[in-house]
Amino acid sequence: MATRRDMMRGMAAMGGAAVLAGCNASAQTAAPSSRFRAVPNAGYDAWVAAYRGRAQARGIPAGVLDAAFREAGFVPEVVRLDRNQAERRRSLEDYLALTANEAKVARGRPAFRRMASTLSAIEGRYGVPARTIAGLWGVESDFGTKRGEIPVISALSTLAFDGRRGAYFESELTNALRILAAGDTTAARMRGSWAGASGHTQFMPSSYLERAVDFDGDGRRDIWADDPTDALASAANFLARAGWRRGLPWGLEVTGVSGGVGQTRAMSAWAAAGARPAQGGSLPGGSGTLLRPQAGGPLLLVTPNFRVLRRYNPSDSYAIAVGHLGDRVAGQGNFVAGFGADATGLTIDQRRTLQAGLNRAGYDVGTPDGVIGAKTTAAIEAFQRDRGLAVTGLPSPDLLAALR
Repeated sequence: MATRRDMMRGMAAMGGAAVLAGCNASAQTAAPSSRFRAVPNAGYDAWVAAYRGRAQARGIPAGVLDAAFREAGFVPEVVRLDRNQAERRRSLEDYLALTANEAKVARGRPAFRRMASTLSAIEGRYGVPARTIAGLWGVESDFGTKRGEIPVISALSTLAFDGRRGAYFESELTNALRILAAGDTTAARMRGSWAGASGHTQFMPSSYLERAVDFDGDGRRDIWADDPTDALASAANFLARAGWRRGLPWGLEVTGVSGGVGQTRAMSAWAAAGARPAQGGSLPGGSGTLLRPQAGGPLLLVTPNFRVLRRYNPSDSYAIAVGHLGDRVAGQGNFVAGFGADATGLTIDQRRTLQAGLNRAGYDVGTPDGVIGAKTTAAIEAFQRDRGLAVTGLPSPDLLAALR
């Protein structure tokens, strides 16, 4: 869908749920953290006053506007995040370390079992595999535990007022108000990311209006409830309407083929060329495209459904993370092929060991995940400065040895 793709394209480098402000699922109506508190802004107030007239002309009742803006306000952190999206692109290995790591797999497996019958029913209606919907749920909101804490009305009105993409965000704000007018949720419960995506599967308001479904039959399309049923079904409906082909997986890891990366062939032709599923079994039917997303990493044979996943977020890494996490929570093993050492000469396990060493030495990097971000870089620089070393901020085998 164009509106979601437009919003997500600018955030693809950061990746789905990795960019969301986390919150606990049991505290969806709690006040946002101080980082996301609204502050007085006379210009914003004037903009809202003018917008009310435009919104009423578009059919939004005055009472809905009153209720929606009673607690809404200008959130400076939302503007800062919008203007600082251009993070460096992460490797697939780093992206998976953030979005589909072992800890998330461990959390996801009981969630998958708990929702098994519902996911099976959703698969029966829309044709999207239960595991794939579970993978999307995990990437977007960590199985409902990190749905976002920012009031959507505040986020969207702040961005519309700021004006960088004012028309787009004003349109999404009006759509959010239409959702409130329909009674599907309240402004207090409509919380999400800084860009206005919300619910278990992080729908923008326009995507919600076009794709959300009332799967549990209670009369509301409630993607914000602790029960994720409507959200999971809405995501399946989104993918089904985007062209998901029933009976096909998203893709799989393969071995035995040495050429043809980037090419699309019939699966039978790939089998004839030596391609075999890395975890056993046989290739699916139809056609497949051979991908090696990261040099030295797994070789993937993806089906047309891989492109459908990219309709949710236009990023190969995102689509791989959704498919792979879904496979893992359904019981499949990790990729057979490893990623090896990166440009610094360290594997991801060695990078985790390096981060743990920095923590022990008193240089806080947070939980070691093997991903070298701003916090780890700053810790390395501080360590190097304190030891009289050349300050590069870069991990290396020598630095790892010094921290053991």
